[in-house]
Parts: sequence; C-alpha cells; structure tokens
Amino acid sequence: MKKIILSSFAIVSLCLMASCTSSSDSIRITSPQKAGLNPQKLTVVDDLINESIEKNEIPGAVLAVVRHGSLAYLKAYGNKSVYPEVEPMTVHTVFDMASVSKPVGCAISIMQLVENGKLRLTDPVSMYIPGFLPWVNPETDRSVDIRIVDLLTHTSGLPSYITATKLTTIYGSPNPKALIDSISIMPRLSLPGTRYLYSCLNFITLQNVLQNITGEKLCDYAQKNVFDVLGMTHTTYNPSGEILALCAPTEKQPDGSVLRGQVHDPLARLLNDGNSGNAGVFSCAQDLALLAAALMNGGEYNGKRILSPLTVEVMTTVRSFDRSLGWGHFSSGSGSLLTPDVSYGHTGYTGTFITIDPVLQTAVILLTNRVHPIDANSDEVNRLRALVVNAVAGAITQK
Repeated sequence: MKKIILSSFAIVSLCLMASCTSSSDSIRITSPQKAGLNPQKLTVVDDLINESIEKNEIPGAVLAVVRHGSLAYLKAYGNKSVYPEVEPMTVHTVFDMASVSKPVGCAISIMQLVENGKLRLTDPVSMYIPGFLPWVNPETDRSVDIRIVDLLTHTSGLPSYITATKLTTIYGSPNPKALIDSISIMPRLSLPGTRYLYSCLNFITLQNVLQNITGEKLCDYAQKNVFDVLGMTHTTYNPSGEILALCAPTEKQPDGSVLRGQVHDPLARLLNDGNSGNAGVFSCAQDLALLAAALMNGGEYNGKRILSPLTVEVMTTVRSFDRSLGWGHFSSGSGSLLTPDVSYGHTGYTGTFITIDPVLQTAVILLTNRVHPIDANSDEVNRLRALVVNAVAGAITQK
C-alpha cells in the first residue's frame, strides 16, 4: 500500500490554510502553540496514525484538533483510496460519517424542535407515528409508551437492527414506509428506560418523528437548519457534484465496484435511500471542527446559532447508562485523559469519530474509512482513537 506521510509543521500549516472552505463563516485557525498545545508532543499523534496505516488497519486518515474555538491542528495521512486506484488523502476529503450522523444530523435537529416548542422529550412516539406500539408487560398486559427521550438515549427497548436484505426482498428498495412500519410493530425487548441497547432503529424512528412534525425530509431539514446555518459547506446527505468528487470510498461490493458518496449502512442506503436518522451524513474534518466549536460555545459560532446554550447543556448532560441525548460518554475512543462524565462524542462504523470536552475546550476529530476496501480492523481502529485522544490531551500545556 502506498503511504503518504506529512511530517513537517510547515506542511501542517499549509494544510490548515487549505481547508474545506474559505468562507468567512469557516472556523478560526491558530497555531498549536497559541492554542496551548506542545507541537513536538503532537508528533506522537502523527506516529500513531502512520503506524496504523503501515499495519494496513486504515488506508488513511484526517485529524482535526479544536481548542478554545479555533482549529489548532489539521492534517491528512495516507490515502483516501487504495482500490481500484490509489488516491492520496487530503484535508478536503469528505467521509461517510456513519453513526456520527445520529448526533450531528438527527439529534441536533430533534433538539431544535424541542426548543421551538414542537415536541417534548417526554412525548410518546405514538403521538407522531400512528400505530407505533408500546412495550407490553407479558405478565400483566400493562403497556408503557416509548418516549422521545428513550429513543435519544437508546433505552427504548427496540432491537439493535433489522436485516435490510430481508425487508428489500419483501418490499423492494428503497421503501422508507415499509421500514418505519416494520419498526412500529416489531417486538419490544424491554421496559422503556430500564435497559441500554444501542439501536439504529431508535434514530430511524426519530427521523420519522421529525418528518411528520415538519413535513420535510430529515436531510432537507438538517441541511437548512444546521449545516447551512453554520457554514458547513461540505456537509450533506446524498452528496453530488463537488462534494461527491471529494468523497472517500468505502467498501468494495460483490460486483467489484466501491461505494462512494452512497451511505455504507444497509438500512440507510437500501431502505431509506440515503435520508436516514441512523446514518447518511457526509462531512469533512473542518466542518465537524466548526460544529464542535459551536457546541463548545453554547450552540453559536461566527454569530450563527443552531441551539440555545441551555439546549446544548441539556443535550450533552449524562442521563443514564452513560448516555446523553444523542451522544455517548463512554466511547471506546474517548481515551483516558479527558474530563470524566463531561466529555461526549460518537463513533461511526466506517471509521469516523468525534469527541468534545467542554471543560478543556478541546475537540478531537479523527476520520478514517477503515471499511475500504474491505470491512475489517474495527477493534484496532477503536484502540487507535483512544491512543490519539490521549496523545492530544498529553500535548495540552495549559487549560
């Protein structure tokens, strides 16, 4: 595998200037020193990522570090494609965010509806999706509604997933209605609020709640009310044009092609046609850095607001099972040195990752396409995330 190593801080500076967008809405750029980071200790991060590339755990990566509202480190490593052709990774590369879409696209949009008086966290899902069944106690026949908050914290009792090929065989592809109809009536595995079970079905349900309230597709709502507001110019669902050309490919398909610009997750791709609550967002490191800076600043950046400060606080506060509303506080990639119980983040199946520490005012974004060209090395990439976060935290010289 061909490896591209960017090692000098002169090149890092060039990478910082060569950003996903040159708009005035983009994130402020600073040097590691001015951000309170030791540049020499950051070379540990470079070594970790390059070693992972050498071991063929990932084809390449992009790393972004945000401190105190500014982008302090942005760097590309290795290749974005190794099949059918080798293409170098750049800081412009757009990634399939997989489950990072859950907080970035779906949960933030849901929280906007909460603060705009469109729904309550305690509302039953059946208020917005007619026929959505409650949990029923098999011994007493007592029913308990699944609520919006149960979906956001993965405590609804819904199964973790449903096989896409089974549904497409029966109902055809795409068929968003068949998907949500199936979720509405499938068995509930536990009393809502009492058991944590990570489930893509929770966020597909939230997608449909939002769509029934707003009359808009989630992809259109999030684009207009989150991504465009902040100036995340290379973040979207179902990318086309310039953004599609920047996309890193994911998994090789049975016919020899690779997915590029089509969401990797089968339910999102085959049933929901790319517009899905559980996956579907495509983004670059600098756009995610901008979002992280906004969240650490109470929902606002460059005078553009997506959430109120109180909403951000409620959204990111641990509730139960180390989950907040759309975020996790126990991620295998969060490392050992960030602020316990306060730092929050999310991983994506394709190899994406974001973690945010509002106390240290630091965010680490590590984007890889580990499923290219084959789906492998998930445990190794989980470990890499933690090592990278620890190395960044170890480079902090002042809070």
